[in-house]
Amino acid sequence: MSYTILILYFFLNLATSDQSIHGGFMFDGYFKLAETRTAEMNNSNMSSHVIYTDGGLSEASQVYYKVPFQFKNSTTSPVISFSTTFIFAVVTKDPEFSGHGLAFAISPSDGIPEAFPNQYLGLFNATNNGKGSNHIVAVELDTDQDFQFDDIDNNHLGIDINGLVSIKSASAGYYTNDRGRFRELDIKSGTAMQVWVEYNSKHQQFNVTIHPISIPKPELPLLSLTRDLSPYFFEFMHVGFSSASGSKSSHYILGWSFKINGQADEINLSHLPDIPGITVGKGDDDDDDDDDGGYSKLQKMLVVILSLVGGMFLLILIFGALMISRRRKFIQVLEDWEVLYGPYRFTYKDLFIATKGFRDKELLGKGGFGRVYRGTLAFSNVQIAVKRISHDSSQGMREFIAEIATIGRLRHPNLVRLLGYCRRRNELFLIYDYMPNGSLDKFLYRLPNSTLNWKQRFKIIKDVASALFYLHQQWVQVIIHRDIKPGNVLIDHDMNARLGDFGLAKLCDHGNDPQTSHVAGTPGYIDPEIVQSGKSNTCTDIYAFGVFMLEVACGRKPVEPRTSPDKVMLIEWVMNCWEKGAILETADFRLGNEYVIHEVELVLKLGLLCSHPVAAARPTMSSVVQLLDGAARLPDNLFAIIRARDSGDRSSQVGVTRDFLSDKISVSSITFTESFISDGR
Repeated sequence: MSYTILILYFFLNLATSDQSIHGGFMFDGYFKLAETRTAEMNNSNMSSHVIYTDGGLSEASQVYYKVPFQFKNSTTSPVISFSTTFIFAVVTKDPEFSGHGLAFAISPSDGIPEAFPNQYLGLFNATNNGKGSNHIVAVELDTDQDFQFDDIDNNHLGIDINGLVSIKSASAGYYTNDRGRFRELDIKSGTAMQVWVEYNSKHQQFNVTIHPISIPKPELPLLSLTRDLSPYFFEFMHVGFSSASGSKSSHYILGWSFKINGQADEINLSHLPDIPGITVGKGDDDDDDDDDGGYSKLQKMLVVILSLVGGMFLLILIFGALMISRRRKFIQVLEDWEVLYGPYRFTYKDLFIATKGFRDKELLGKGGFGRVYRGTLAFSNVQIAVKRISHDSSQGMREFIAEIATIGRLRHPNLVRLLGYCRRRNELFLIYDYMPNGSLDKFLYRLPNSTLNWKQRFKIIKDVASALFYLHQQWVQVIIHRDIKPGNVLIDHDMNARLGDFGLAKLCDHGNDPQTSHVAGTPGYIDPEIVQSGKSNTCTDIYAFGVFMLEVACGRKPVEPRTSPDKVMLIEWVMNCWEKGAILETADFRLGNEYVIHEVELVLKLGLLCSHPVAAARPTMSSVVQLLDGAARLPDNLFAIIRARDSGDRSSQVGVTRDFLSDKISVSSITFTESFISDGR
């Protein structure tokens, strides 16, 4: 069970309203916010939002000063100088698993309701992280190293602007005033520390300093960033704190001072409260009482206290041994691959609530790899699609998760984004962006009253081509999708196409031969060369994409056994119609005459070229993208090249060589040097 509560000790004095009018405030007493789902501070100028859960659910806490401050004189003017300082402490019962830290934030509102917990620090979520529309400037005090955000270690401060990849970061510590030596600090040590966050408008200098409360503020800041913050600020902004858990830890803000256009007031240490395990302030005066009665009472008290402590220590040892054993079992399952790949991990309870118990009413579809459910995350109100997969092999499941986690790092507007995963017993749950319009095959075959027009179809073809170009040639590794078909192309609310379902995908490094060891895919889209060799590569995807283009343009499936014999095989039917000079007759009859003739011809002919039975004759995806964008044109002798598919001995009569350094392809005795074969755009 995991608990992390954001607990703030503030002095709620009657002068708060007056202070906010003058552009600042000071809190140095205490108010405790803990173990509530939603709590409102009993002062009208403070607001708070806490999601408190148990049973393993993650939690995020946010506390903001309710009254906004005017950071700019107008929407176009520069940001006014500001300064804030606060004293904090992080207390953890398990230093090895202490959670994800806390952050000071300046944001447009007095709370961020859609923010995720854990590594998102209650500031952002998987959808908006890194977007300029956030208008959030934060200073993170991070106690966990998240590789996906390029964290330098698990004990650092960072300046975050609109995202969790810090603009500047440094390990926690300070520089002494005498010789400028660096002294390390442990954020989660349980001791009180003071942080200063200051911005000088004239010099556009943003400084962050941290130091123990026992020493004066160091002259040299830990972090210093020269940047105009004006583009990130609205005229009025809120200031506050956010906290995110991941294990048993508590975050305390003992005092907080803030000021616009001036230096924040010093916090009076004598007013600060004590918290469990920490004593701050001046301390208590010792009462020197030497009488025997007092000494005897003290002895008895010590005996009782030591007895209680001994018993508690024994119980803690037993409980700790059980917890360590349980944690080791957990680490063996997760840590060896999760540290390397590390996408966002959802809890099963989150997904169970989101999908209403995986009810059939929420079922979006099902296939060979499992069922897909619609869901809505309770803590962010974000809609998701959850694929539920069963697996009877723990080793196979592990390898599958590692590969999916790698694919989860893909970012492209025409790919369905993998938001995260959940693992429970022999089940794997993959969480994706929810696509409200479903899959493309629904529009082609199951919605007779909702026909896609040609403009929409051509845009969908170009979107999928762009996604495949990214997978094959633009990402850090080569990814073979191996299952290109309308059922795996999803349509978002703006009718953009996104390629999804990477259950069969394989990865390899650029420059290596990306060959898999067994046949995979959907009949009708499978490269005929795989049937003989049993190995697939990027040409496999290009073949399937060629069939896909023909299917979208013709509005029918690759194989139609119930039609006339000359139309059973889509590829052969289109080829025969082309030979008769009537290739446009294969276009979907539902389009009528509402299409662009040269675009339809391009898609049909390019589809035949991509689905050429000889893999070496097919163009690369960069060439396909150039053709679809109009940056290159098909050669005049294309029909003769494609017609070579009907020759008896294709391996001898169709000799295909592709020279990637020049723009040349040779197919038998027919040669063309068009630019569409060149790599790159």
